[in-house]
Amino acid sequence: MSKVPMRRLDEVGTISRGKSKHRPRNDPKLYGGQYPFVQTADVKNAGLYLYDYEQTYNEDGLAQSKLWEPGTLCITIAANIADTSILGIHACFPDSVMGFIPDASKCDVRYIKYSFDMLQQQMKQISQGATQDNLSWQKLATIRFPIPNLEIQKRIADAIAAYDNLIENNRRQIALLEEAAQRLYKEWFVDLRFPGYKNVEIIEGVPQGWQKKPLAKCLDKEIGGGWGQESSSHEFPEIGFVIRATDISDIEGGNITSVPLRWHKTSNIRPRTLEAGDIIFEVSGGSREHGVGRSMLVTQEELDAFGKPVMCASFCKRIKPKQGLSLLLAECISYEYSTEGLRKFEKRSAGNIINYHWKPFLSEYNVLIPDGETLATFEKQVGQIRDKKSRAAQAIRFAREARDRLLPKLMSGEIEVER
Repeated sequence: MSKVPMRRLDEVGTISRGKSKHRPRNDPKLYGGQYPFVQTADVKNAGLYLYDYEQTYNEDGLAQSKLWEPGTLCITIAANIADTSILGIHACFPDSVMGFIPDASKCDVRYIKYSFDMLQQQMKQISQGATQDNLSWQKLATIRFPIPNLEIQKRIADAIAAYDNLIENNRRQIALLEEAAQRLYKEWFVDLRFPGYKNVEIIEGVPQGWQKKPLAKCLDKEIGGGWGQESSSHEFPEIGFVIRATDISDIEGGNITSVPLRWHKTSNIRPRTLEAGDIIFEVSGGSREHGVGRSMLVTQEELDAFGKPVMCASFCKRIKPKQGLSLLLAECISYEYSTEGLRKFEKRSAGNIINYHWKPFLSEYNVLIPDGETLATFEKQVGQIRDKKSRAAQAIRFAREARDRLLPKLMSGEIEVER
C-alpha cells in the first residue's frame, strides 16, 4: 500500500470531543434517564460496534452534553488510549472520548476503526505525558492514515468484520448462557424450587438434609491476590500471564485473555499461580462498579491454552473451594453480585475506588450446601452450560487470533482483497 494516499482524519470526515460541561462530572442529578452515556471503559469493552453501557443521562445530563448518531466512531483519548468502537446506538459521551463522523464518499468507518487498531501503539506513544497520558487532537493530527479508494476500504473492512461479527455472536451466546446458569441457581438455592422440593421440609429457610455455612467454611483456604504490597522488585520468568483485575477486562466470556508478565514489584512472597477449580473474584475496581464483584471459575482447559502458569493481580481475590463445591460457589458469588447482595460489604475510599471488605464477606456470608444428590444434579446441569460457554469462548479465541493475523496483512497490502 506504498502508493496509497495518506490522510489526516479531518480530511475524510469530522472529528470533535465529547461534551460533559457540568462539574462535578459525577453529580447524581445528571444521571438515571433514558439517554445512554458511554465512557472510556464501555468503548474498551465493546467489539466492532458499541451497544452496551453502564450509565444513562437524564434531561439535565443531556443538556450539558451532546447526543451522537449511530455510526460515529468513538475514540478514547484518556485512561484507555486509542481504543475504538462504532456507535450502534444514539449516545452521549464525555470529553475523554472523541467522536469521528466519516464522510461516506471518502471512507468506510469500519476501515478507519481498523486503522486505529493497527496504529494504536503509535498513538499511545505520542500520548505519553508527565502526569497523565492524553491523546489530544493536536497529537492525533500528526498521524496520517492510509486511505485507499472506497471500494478497497469496504472490501478490507468486510473481510475483517466477518471475524468481529463471529466474536460478537459468541459473546452474546456466552451472556445468554450466564443468564441461564444464574436462573438455575436462583430457582434452586434462592426460591428453593430444586428437584423434589415438594417432598422436603424447609426449616428456617434450610431444606432438610442441607446445611447453611459461612463462605469461609466452604474453602480449603483463603488465597489472596498476586502480589500484595509493593516493596521490592523480582523477576518470575516461569510466570506466563497475569490477570489485571482492575475491571476484569482481561476475562472475557469467562476466558482468560491476559497480557504477558515480565516482572512486577512485589513483596518477598512468591506469587501464587492459579489452579483449576480456583475462583477469581474482583474486590477493587477503580470507579467502575460493573466489574467489581464479578467472578470466574478457572478451568484446566483455559490454563492449558497458555502453556505457562497464570496468576492474578492484587485487585483480585483468589479462593479455593472445598472439593465438589467449585461450581456451586462460582454461581453463588455471581448471583449475589448481580442481585446487589454484596453491596453491604462495599466501601468507597479516596478517589472513588470501590472496594469490598473481603474478610467480612468470607465470614458473614452464608451459603446453602445441598445434599449430595442435589449437588451432583446441579453440577451436571451447570457443567453442561459451562461446557457450551467454553466452546463459545474457544471460538472467540480462534476468531480473534485469525483476525489479528489477517489485519496487518490486509492493511499493508501484503494480501490483496478479492473483488
